[in-house]
Amino acid sequence: MARRVLFNLFAWSIVLAVAFPLFWMIVTSVKPQFELFRRPPTFLPDTVTFEHYRTLLARTNFMIYFRNSVILSTVTTFVVVFLATLGAYSLVRFRYRGRESLAFLVLFTYLLPSVVLIIPLYLMLVSLGLSNTILSLVIAYTTFALPYALWLLRSFMAGVPEDLESAALVDGASRLGAFRDVILPQLLPGIISTALFTFILSWNEYLYALVLVNSDGARPLTTGVMSMLISAFNIEWSLLMAASVMMSVPLIVAFAFLQSYLTRGFGAGGVKG
Repeated sequence: MARRVLFNLFAWSIVLAVAFPLFWMIVTSVKPQFELFRRPPTFLPDTVTFEHYRTLLARTNFMIYFRNSVILSTVTTFVVVFLATLGAYSLVRFRYRGRESLAFLVLFTYLLPSVVLIIPLYLMLVSLGLSNTILSLVIAYTTFALPYALWLLRSFMAGVPEDLESAALVDGASRLGAFRDVILPQLLPGIISTALFTFILSWNEYLYALVLVNSDGARPLTTGVMSMLISAFNIEWSLLMAASVMMSVPLIVAFAFLQSYLTRGFGAGGVKG
């Protein structure tokens, strides 16, 4: 009993320590300006105000950055999931020389630090005339999201019995028809898990967006909010906290509805393939 109580206290201490920054962010976003630097600080505001949210939406470029992030994360997710699904099917179902070496080479590219690829990607995108565009970020994000997505879907694909596809082929289905009608429904949890991982990764990425995009028309939220609210002489803390809350809402909603698939995806690596 004592060990259980101590374990619960330890676990809840960790949960509270992790959740406190989120709580403080939300509280700060609804505090009036004069309460932000009060000494001693108050955990709960004396007066709740949503003026910071109205200012953020009406007087800044927040919605432009939000639109760019939605487009960027959605397009990147579709591209990565489409390519990873086809690649995983090839690595699992077809037999050819160097298949296993190719799979490990793909995983090795994910292990490389992303900063190593910034200069080559930047020079390539400039030579193609794609600098300062959302498309340039889609290409960049695909380079480091695709290897892990391919490896993750490969594990899911290995867990789909090959006999189901063989039975469909015997019944007269084409290879594409068997893939569409038999493999994809079985692979749906893995696809959702991979899509959620890719979307979160694209939504939160900062370094590539900072280097590859310098115009407000193409900036995502991560770099747009920083350039808009943080300068060398001033930080708009109230607006920054309000922006942080609004940036977190899409991820919290997506994670709340799809967390079971994400958890299943983390365990997919245990499937021998």
